[in-house]
Amino acid sequence: MEVISIIFIAAVIPLWLILHYVTKWKSSKVITADDETLLIDLRASAEKLENRLQALERILDDEIPDWRARCNDPL
Repeated sequence: MEVISIIFIAAVIPLWLILHYVTKWKSSKVITADDETLLIDLRASAEKLENRLQALERILDDEIPDWRARCNDPL
């Protein structure tokens, strides 16, 4: 009975753990529908922010033509 216990502990349990986590890693590599939806939302938010930034830069270019030079100069 001790031999069977030793074989189980030495061979079966490590093999089972390895196979278990290999399947977990393979399934986690796939992007889920929720992840894809989140990425689409984040991209839309980034595009909106980019458009806002470009609009702000256009306004600053019209109002204060040298604002870029002043922002890049160290104090």
